[in-house]
Amino acid sequence: MAIKSQVEESHVSNPIKRIRWATQRVTGTNERHIRQSILDRFQHRKAGSLEKKRQSGETPHLDGIQEESESSEVDDTHETSGRRIYFNVPLPDSLKDTDGHPAARYERNKIRTAKYTPLSFVPKNLWFQFHNVANIYFLFVILLGIYWIFGNPNPALSSVPLIVILFLTAVKDGVEDWRRTGLDNELNNAPTHRLVDWNNVNASEDSISLWRRIKKATTHAILSTYQSWSSKRQKESAGGKTYVERALDETRPSVDARQSVFSIQSDPDEEGIKMTPVPSPLPDKDRQLANDRLVVDDRPTTSFSFEHSFEHEENLNTVNGQLSVPTAKEKELGRAPAKFYGSIIDPLKQVPGRARFARDYWKSIQVGDFVRIYNEDQIPADIVVLSTSDPDGQCYVETKNLDGETNLKVRQALHCGRKMKHAKDCEKASFVIESEAPNVNLYQYSGAARWTQRDPRKPEGSGVEMAEPISINNLLLRGCSLRNTDWILGVVVYTGRETKIMLNSGITPSKRSRIARDLNWYVIYNFVVLFFMCLVSGIVQGVTWAKSRTSSDFFEYGSIGGNPALDGFITFWSSVILFQNLVPISLYISLEIIRTAQAFFIYSDTFMYYDKIDYPCTPKSWNISDDLGQIEYIFSDKTGTLTQNVMEFKKCTINGVPYGEAYTEAQAGMQRRQGVDIEAEGAKVHKQIAEDRVKMLQDLRKMHANPYLHDDELTFVAPDFVIDLGGASGTEQKIANEEFMLALALCHTVITERTPGDPPKLEFKAQSPDEAALVATARDCGFTVMGRSHDGIILNVLGREKEFTVLNTLEFNSSRKRMSAIIRMPNGKVILYCKGADSVIYSRLRPGEQPQLRRLTGEHLEMFAREGLRTLCIACRELNESEYQAWNKEHDLAAAAIVDREDKLEAVSDAIERDLTLLGGTAIEDRLQDGVPDAIALLGDAGIKLWVLTGDKVETAINIGFSCNLLNNDMDLIVFKIEDDNMDLAEAELAKHLGAFGLSGTDEELHVARKDHSAPKPTHAIVIDGDTLKLVLEDRLRQKFLLLCKQCKSVLCCRVSPSQKAAVVRMVKGGLDVMTLSVGDGANDVAMIQEADVGVGIAGEEGRQAVMSSDYAIGQFHFLQRLILVHGRWSYRRLAETIANFFYKNIVWTFALFWYQIYNNFDVTYLFDYTYILLVNLAFTSLPVIFMGILDQDVSDKVSLAVPQLYRRGIERKEWTSVKFWTYMIDGIYQSVICYYMGHLIFAPATFETSNGLSINDRPRVGVYIACATIVVVNLYVLLNMYRWDWLFLLLVAISILLIWFWTGIYTAFSSSAQFYKAAPQVFGQLSFWAMVLLTAAVCLLPRFAAKAFQKIYRPRDIDIIREQVSQGKFNHLDRYEAYVPPAKLTSATSSEVSEPPKPQQQGGQGLADDERPIYPPSVANTATTHNARSQNGSDGTDYTGHRFSLDQPPRPSLDRPRPSFDRMRDSMDRIRPSFEASNDFTSAALLTRLESSHSGTPTRRTLHGNSSLR
Repeated sequence: MAIKSQVEESHVSNPIKRIRWATQRVTGTNERHIRQSILDRFQHRKAGSLEKKRQSGETPHLDGIQEESESSEVDDTHETSGRRIYFNVPLPDSLKDTDGHPAARYERNKIRTAKYTPLSFVPKNLWFQFHNVANIYFLFVILLGIYWIFGNPNPALSSVPLIVILFLTAVKDGVEDWRRTGLDNELNNAPTHRLVDWNNVNASEDSISLWRRIKKATTHAILSTYQSWSSKRQKESAGGKTYVERALDETRPSVDARQSVFSIQSDPDEEGIKMTPVPSPLPDKDRQLANDRLVVDDRPTTSFSFEHSFEHEENLNTVNGQLSVPTAKEKELGRAPAKFYGSIIDPLKQVPGRARFARDYWKSIQVGDFVRIYNEDQIPADIVVLSTSDPDGQCYVETKNLDGETNLKVRQALHCGRKMKHAKDCEKASFVIESEAPNVNLYQYSGAARWTQRDPRKPEGSGVEMAEPISINNLLLRGCSLRNTDWILGVVVYTGRETKIMLNSGITPSKRSRIARDLNWYVIYNFVVLFFMCLVSGIVQGVTWAKSRTSSDFFEYGSIGGNPALDGFITFWSSVILFQNLVPISLYISLEIIRTAQAFFIYSDTFMYYDKIDYPCTPKSWNISDDLGQIEYIFSDKTGTLTQNVMEFKKCTINGVPYGEAYTEAQAGMQRRQGVDIEAEGAKVHKQIAEDRVKMLQDLRKMHANPYLHDDELTFVAPDFVIDLGGASGTEQKIANEEFMLALALCHTVITERTPGDPPKLEFKAQSPDEAALVATARDCGFTVMGRSHDGIILNVLGREKEFTVLNTLEFNSSRKRMSAIIRMPNGKVILYCKGADSVIYSRLRPGEQPQLRRLTGEHLEMFAREGLRTLCIACRELNESEYQAWNKEHDLAAAAIVDREDKLEAVSDAIERDLTLLGGTAIEDRLQDGVPDAIALLGDAGIKLWVLTGDKVETAINIGFSCNLLNNDMDLIVFKIEDDNMDLAEAELAKHLGAFGLSGTDEELHVARKDHSAPKPTHAIVIDGDTLKLVLEDRLRQKFLLLCKQCKSVLCCRVSPSQKAAVVRMVKGGLDVMTLSVGDGANDVAMIQEADVGVGIAGEEGRQAVMSSDYAIGQFHFLQRLILVHGRWSYRRLAETIANFFYKNIVWTFALFWYQIYNNFDVTYLFDYTYILLVNLAFTSLPVIFMGILDQDVSDKVSLAVPQLYRRGIERKEWTSVKFWTYMIDGIYQSVICYYMGHLIFAPATFETSNGLSINDRPRVGVYIACATIVVVNLYVLLNMYRWDWLFLLLVAISILLIWFWTGIYTAFSSSAQFYKAAPQVFGQLSFWAMVLLTAAVCLLPRFAAKAFQKIYRPRDIDIIREQVSQGKFNHLDRYEAYVPPAKLTSATSSEVSEPPKPQQQGGQGLADDERPIYPPSVANTATTHNARSQNGSDGTDYTGHRFSLDQPPRPSLDRPRPSFDRMRDSMDRIRPSFEASNDFTSAALLTRLESSHSGTPTRRTLHGNSSLR
């Protein structure tokens, strides 16, 4: 249906028509003077059909406003890829299956982030475990040993190691997944209110698959068993109730203490609204009493009812029974026309009235269900809003879980559903929703509601087909939270995995560390070695049996195979069993033990404990700790991750006068680069600010006893402002200050919340935290927003309460970069207040006026921006009545559009936001989390590259980049923005910027880049928005974009969706073959957290969504430096050394057996006793190598943080390489030769007898000689490779060595040892044994010792040098600190720039389009080589020396009174001006001074990216 806008001809605008940007607000219908409905009735049209004429035959044309063309109608053609959802409408037969059930199968609302179910755990876990080649190999060996022909002494015993390993690993995986399952169950069983006892035709409970029934039965059986086993403990600890049961029993806390101005404020004597037959979760006594008095069939008559329905016949205009346009006579009577949207409630439908809203679980919700959500509840599925508690159908949601922002978003109920209040209304509603197919786009939705509008006066009539479009503004997404709205009623369109948040999350991946992935290859290498060993054994044995006339003819009873070929075949497989220790199955369980211990140490690190929310660093995936030591790229969210998302108003400039005292982090960083002692400077400044704060509070209270002013909440410290507000600097400045604060208090969309008290405390909820900060500052200065009336805002202006009528609100968006409010003042004047980016506002100022004010304001904003503050300009315009009325007609027409509504609103808004008068500017600080700049600097010193992927706009990201030291004054900022999806233009821009680095984007350059792990020079940074990112991620441009980013120190991706975040991570991880880490705090970060090699979730104070899918959870971003630089580096180095030593010890042991086979024709005879073979990896050599992986430490944690460059060895992956692997393998083979032949050569020339005359040259006793020597060598070798020698390691090595003596003595003392009986006293009593052990150890370890000595003396690594400095006491100063390492004084790479001549300035640069200029701090980088005409950073390309007023004058006091912060910042700018004078990327004061309005005086829209008018 096309909707037509009608505007009453009047000289005084009616205030009830307030239109918000991109959302239409229709007021309540119970006002005395309500405009009567005009119903535009169109027949239901097929796509492509011609426009039909109205039945009256007249061409609609009212007061020059044409009705909307057919292009704005809702298309009736149903997309095959979409869905149709029926509500109380019978399902067509074509959409049913043969059993009469719905043919469409929608996803359940039950979600699962866990990998396993009770039914799938065993097979799925075994499947994952047998991805390890060694596990497959040992399973094969066990199966092989079952056959006696291959000579396995005890097949059952040989299976024990594999069974133990599989069991322990399964327990570990089960514990991990059980935690995820618990979180899933908590979410799936969360309570909500769903309509029951009615028929949802879109789903059938009977259509449950057999497999799902089996899974449910299995799960219930396991849970029942577990619950019955633990019921006694549960009763003692929780009263016998589970979390879900307690949640369902508990009542919700009352929200009466904090109610929105839109909350229900019904008189107790009036009839209340019956919310639901079940007890309301909002236990307000008055409301409950009202509910008790209200009969179900009654229609509420409060202001929340939609009274203009068919029941009110007197309000309808009909012509021959049809709806028509009011006549001119009716207009004269003041009955103004209003839009009629119809209602989906069928007034003629008879219903049983059994339906009711009842509490149910999230997992029970289905597509097509009616749900009711209450204030503070989370949205359980994607829901189209039908009605709300707000009279205008508005509701407010917090989308932190989707986009990371805590600011509130406005959503609208469908006009056709706003009558719906009760369960009975839901039964009577008959309509169909045509919805697009599920997709990942969080910011768009297309659908339509269709119904038949019936007239109760003509029950036999067929009714009128009507439709209403559904957009993203009518959709609540799963994961959001309802705020400041008592309730909403809606219908479900997407559930479970089809919701937008889940589509953006992806599936839970099964991550394996890089070392674990590489380990399979090295195990395969061992397989190759094993194959050749077995092949040699088989061949030699076969050839031996093939010979005739040998001693075997006399001493052997014949071969098992009976012929040489079969004998060789059997020997081959017998050798596999004999040499099985070559493949280290115990390595995997040892690594599991090590990683578990590392996870425990990470969890127990008190320096990563966030006491504010009582949260330690929590490892959720225990098997990837070594990946933390190889991270090269970190991808971080911004809001809530780098920042606190807390905005504080710090400074402003009004009528050319600067106000405000502050010392920001960005300013401290700038002074640090200049060599200023920031600790001393900061202490001095903070002392001055504290004194000024006290003075300001005293002056404010003298002027006005503001009850809403709280000392601890004051952020704007400016005592001179209060003085000027009192008139000390003249009437002109006083009026300017008042007008400025009035603009802050009126131009916004903030909601006021009251907290009871004396006086009550006001809290502001805004769509942007910036807005809340502006309104809060106006409150502190005496201009308090008390709340909203039905059509305006109530202010307390210095103690006097006034009401201002809000006529229109034109909200902010990323393309407009401004926000306006049209206000009718108490004196009847119409004023437009506008706030936005400096260049956008300046381009819309009235031409030729306020030149001095423009220059001063521009200078002040420039200084504010250099302090890292977010700047805005404030302006106004007085409108005459006729001008406003004419514009308002166009605005109403645009607001009624169905197609391209936002574009039409933007065009009409642009027409009124011209010829503005400048009032001043503001400066707001978005505070970073504690320690973020230092953490980023430390990670950067370690060689880690940090990319910021945020859903915020470009200017915000740039500001944060400067605040946290990602960007600095010496960087060339490349702002990459391509309009109109022009792929060729994007390719040209990439080629241009790559050319500056001498690159072209070839495969050869990518191959070189993959091998280069060095950090790029801090000369360039890239800022790119989501639309452009979508282009460069295409196959055609991806490689070039990746190579360009590789050359930049910092990359900031803005306005990106969750799936784009994951795509960027995937591009870098796969394209450069690097280790990546993603960190975020919201559900919008889940996709990139799961895509990265390591995902870190920040457990913020308001959400745990990222934590649920992360590998590690931390409380603050700066904990990341300790997690990576300390625990990550330790884990990687420890595991790399452990694995190498593990392969080494198995090589020594196995090859000692192999050398023995040479002297018995490879007949697979065991040299060592079988118990030695079983215990060698279990007891004799396990402890030293395992504790090496757990506790070995090259340097302390403090030194690791003090010298972050040590981490670069992990980035370059030098701790675990193929060279290292083969070095240890060759060393092991050499030592095995020494170990065997030292014993062999002892017995070769002579026979040894003991004192009783018995010889000890038999196989078992010779085996004791060789085995003991080998164990001593292996353990000493591990000790030699340790960095940390303390009593514990020495004790472990000693125990491991002595253990073989102990076992030999105990075991051989019993006659059950057979031939091994009394071997210990016989062997240990020989001097030759001890001499051989000592000599063998010396000869084996000498090459390794010599190589280490040579390397440390002549080729020392960084760690060797640092360890030597530690031993010399050069790091003793760190002992003064518990954990924090104070950052070194940072010096800029171009710190000498101040003393150097100014750089050559770029000539002939082009100015940017006005609406491309930054709203917040731009770059101050030199862009001589990277000038970008499309940059958003405000570059004008002019010769800046033409207006170097601050360089040519000495520092001077500001105006007529001391302004410490202003003078300090200006002096700082004077010192550093040469370094940025040539900048082509700054919206300078001079540029703003010379920027003439290109948007004033003409109603036509400018083309984006047009040139500014510079005069």
